[in-house]
Amino acid sequence: MRYRHFQELLELVNTKTDRKTVALVRAEDPHALEAVAEVTREGLVTPLLIGNREAIHQTAEQISFAITDDQILDAEDPESAASLGVQTVREGRADFLMKGKLETSQMLRPVVNKATGLGLGGVMSHVAVNEIPAYHKLLLTTDGGMLPYPTLEQKKSIIENAVKVMRKLGCDMPKVCVLAASETPNPKMPESMEALALKEMNQKGEIGDCIVEGPISFDLAMVKERAVVKNYQSPCAGDADILLVPNIHAGNILGKSLTEMAHAKMAGLIVGAKCPIVLTSRGSSAEEKFNSLMLACIVSG
Repeated sequence: MRYRHFQELLELVNTKTDRKTVALVRAEDPHALEAVAEVTREGLVTPLLIGNREAIHQTAEQISFAITDDQILDAEDPESAASLGVQTVREGRADFLMKGKLETSQMLRPVVNKATGLGLGGVMSHVAVNEIPAYHKLLLTTDGGMLPYPTLEQKKSIIENAVKVMRKLGCDMPKVCVLAASETPNPKMPESMEALALKEMNQKGEIGDCIVEGPISFDLAMVKERAVVKNYQSPCAGDADILLVPNIHAGNILGKSLTEMAHAKMAGLIVGAKCPIVLTSRGSSAEEKFNSLMLACIVSG
């Protein structure tokens, strides 16, 4: 099944009988708490709010969100709040995390701690699921938010993380396009050679449950007519499910171009850990935060 709109994902979440628990770290952030309040009112999650108890109560009152004292875990500073959030997941009290009023580095430091964090021994990466008016289905882009300059082996893991997400969304054999400036491998452009290597790994069965194409340019991955004009033959042409970008800069530019200029709606997560992590930016819209929480409900099982 291929989904076209986030509304369809909301309907998917509503079919699930088990309500997930989200641990909102530094929950005194009004925008993050408002997003959690909305998904709570929809009946999608149970909130666990971590931070300064008095400040959380005040913020909840400001946004008319009724909470009880036992839904709050006290933590007076960002570091202890993030550590406590990780602990709730390790102890099975929360199904996933969301970043509130703290820096991304403060949030991720206890997550990546090798002794007490949420790592699984592999790569953690960022995925963004996009609803684009000009495209015929939801599109996942990766990694525009976690790994600055991934190696070839890390890109393999990034693909595997993204494929797991798409399979949770009902896409059994995602089409992965490894982006480059041209569809022709060129030793002077290392990302094109890595794209070819990833395609060969897929053909050898080293990357499973998907079809990998690369190197491939953005227009060929997204627009079937461009592939026809260029006589480019690939089952992924014009039908990409996943776009793997060369580095974080390309991913950041692509993501913001889609949301700001192509009117895309977006949901973003860190995946590859013991639980998904909602790590939206301070400038993210309420809708983006809601969509990200909804996506986390699906990805967390």
